[in-house]
Amino acid sequence: MRSDYVLLTVFEYSTEAQLLKSKLDSEGVTSMLMDEKTIDADPLISQAIGGVKVLVHEKDSDKAIKIFNAVRDYEKDQKGNPIPCPNCDATTILVAPPQRRTLFFMLFPFFEKRKLICNECKTIF
Repeated sequence: MRSDYVLLTVFEYSTEAQLLKSKLDSEGVTSMLMDEKTIDADPLISQAIGGVKVLVHEKDSDKAIKIFNAVRDYEKDQKGNPIPCPNCDATTILVAPPQRRTLFFMLFPFFEKRKLICNECKTIF
């Protein structure tokens, strides 16, 4: 990875990454994809190599984050309504990365309950 680029996000498949890259390019943000050709050749290794990385030039990183936050999908409840954050009442809720703090959850990650995180205040609930 070039030293003047920073990681914006990672996608499992290149299609989603291409859509975001197109949006960033249309807004004048310098971006590039990493590992897209490898995953296109064999999609089953996406998890092993960490997915398709969307990189943006560090001078454009703040603008890229704003664009990405505007177009990304946020979690909704079972009725399709936005989920409010219990701390700041924002509706920009994402699935929190798994904690896996104990050996049990490391061996059996499917038993860990899904947690959500607010994209604004970073509260996990």
